[in-house]
Amino acid sequence: MLRVGPAQSRWGPAIWLQVACRRNTENDRDEGKSLSFLEWLALGGVVLLLMALSSAFVRRLPISTSIIYLVLGIGIGPAGAGWVAIDLVRGNDWVEHAAEIAVIVSLFAGGLKLRLPPSDPAWVAARRLAIPTMLATIMAVAALTHFLLGVDLATALLVGAVLAPTDPVLASAVAVEDAADHDRMRYGLSGEAGLNDGMAFPFVILALDWGSFGTAGPWLAEWVMRELLWAIPAALMLGFYMGKWVGRLAIALRSRERDIAAPSDFLVLALIALSYVGGELVNAWGFLSVFAAGVGLRQAEVHVVAESPHPAHQRPALWRRLAPRPPSGGESMHPPAEHMVRTPILAESMKEPSVAAGVLVAEAISFGATLERLLEVLLVVLIGVTVADLWQWRGVLVALALLFVIRPLAVHAFLAGSPTTAAQRWLMGWFGVRGIGSVFYLTYAIGRGVSGEAAHFLASTTVTVIALSILLHGASAQPILDRYRKRLARE
Repeated sequence: MLRVGPAQSRWGPAIWLQVACRRNTENDRDEGKSLSFLEWLALGGVVLLLMALSSAFVRRLPISTSIIYLVLGIGIGPAGAGWVAIDLVRGNDWVEHAAEIAVIVSLFAGGLKLRLPPSDPAWVAARRLAIPTMLATIMAVAALTHFLLGVDLATALLVGAVLAPTDPVLASAVAVEDAADHDRMRYGLSGEAGLNDGMAFPFVILALDWGSFGTAGPWLAEWVMRELLWAIPAALMLGFYMGKWVGRLAIALRSRERDIAAPSDFLVLALIALSYVGGELVNAWGFLSVFAAGVGLRQAEVHVVAESPHPAHQRPALWRRLAPRPPSGGESMHPPAEHMVRTPILAESMKEPSVAAGVLVAEAISFGATLERLLEVLLVVLIGVTVADLWQWRGVLVALALLFVIRPLAVHAFLAGSPTTAAQRWLMGWFGVRGIGSVFYLTYAIGRGVSGEAAHFLASTTVTVIALSILLHGASAQPILDRYRKRLARE
C-alpha cells in the first residue's frame, strides 16, 4: 500500500539526498571519491562549448538537443563512466527545487509568448487539453496501473497525476516560437503545457491524501473546495493582474525616464518569484500564477501598443477601419512590439511607449530562454543518470500505452468540434511530451512520505516514461514538423 503522511501542507518535511560521485580513474573508482569542483566545471564548460559551436549542425539532425543531454547523463552515470549516481527513490530536495525552478521559468517564458487574448478561439484547444484531456489521462493511467499491473488505488492515482502534465521545458520544438506565431497546433500545446502543470497539482495532493486516509470521506469535499474551486482561479487571477500591472508600470517608467539600461532580467526574476510566492501565500497554485504572470505581462505590451502604436506601424485611421478583420478574430493588428525594436536602442526612441514595451519584452524573453536552456541541460542529464537504475518493463508498458493510445484518443475525443483541423489534432495527440514537470511531482510526492515499493514503482515508471518521451518525441519532432510546415505552405 502507499504509505504517506498527511498532505495538508505543500511545504512538507525535508527529504534526503544520497548522491555518490565517483572518479573515472583506476585509483579512485573503488574509493568513491567525487570529482573535484574544477573537474565538474571543466566537464560543464566542454558540454556547453560543444553545444554552442555545433548548434547549426545539431539543428539539421533529426533529433532534439534533449536526446544529446540524455545520452550524456547515461554516459556519466552508473551505466557509463560511473562518475555520479542519484537515488531518486530515497528522495532529494535539490532535485525537487531544481525541477521546480525549471518549470516556473519555462512557464513564465511560455506565457510571455502567448499574445492572443484568452477569449481568442486559439485558446479553445489549450483549455480542452489542459482540463478534460488531462483528467482523462489521469483516470486512464490510474486504471491501467491498478487493474493491469495490480498497483493499489492510491499509488495508481498518484502515477496518473505525476505523468499527466505535458512539459513546457522539453516541448520547445513544438511550442509557440514567438508572439507572432498563431498556429493553432502550437498554441494549443503551449497553452496546455502552461495550464496543466498547475492543473495536475491538485490531483497529486488528492492521491497523497487518499493514501493517508485510506478511503473517501469528508476530506474529499474539503479538497474540492480548497484545491479546485479556490486554488485554481485564485492563482490565475493573481498572476495575470500582477504581470499586467507590473508590466504597465515598468513600461511607463522606462518611457518617461528614457531608460535604456533598466535591468529587465531583474524584472523577470521579480515577477516569477512574487507571483509564485503570492500564489502559495493565498493557498493557490504557484505554477499557474507564474504562467498567468507571463500572459499578463504580454497583455501589458498589447495594451500599450494599442494605445500608442509604434511609429513605424502607425496607419491612417480610415485605413484601419477599412482593413480586413484578422483571421483569428482577436488578433491584434499591431505586430509584437519586440519585432519593431531596432538596435542600437537610443534613449530618445524610448519616449515611445511601444519601443519601451518592445525592449522590455525582448530582453525578458532572451533572459528566460537562457535560464530555460541551462536548467534543461541539468535536469535531462539527471534523468539520463537515473535511467540505468530505474528502467523497467512496467514503465515501458505505461509509456507505450500513454503515448500511443491514451493521449491520442483523449485528444481526439475532447478536441472534436474545436477550431482545429484533423492534422492539428493528430499532431497534438502525438506531441504530449513528458518531462521536467513530472520530475518535480515525483520528488514532491517522495518528499511527502511515499516510500518502499510505492516509491520505487513511482520513480521507475516516471523516469522510464520521461526517457522514452525524450527519445520518441525528440526523434520525430523535426521530420513531422517539416511535413506540417510544407502542408501549411500548400494550403
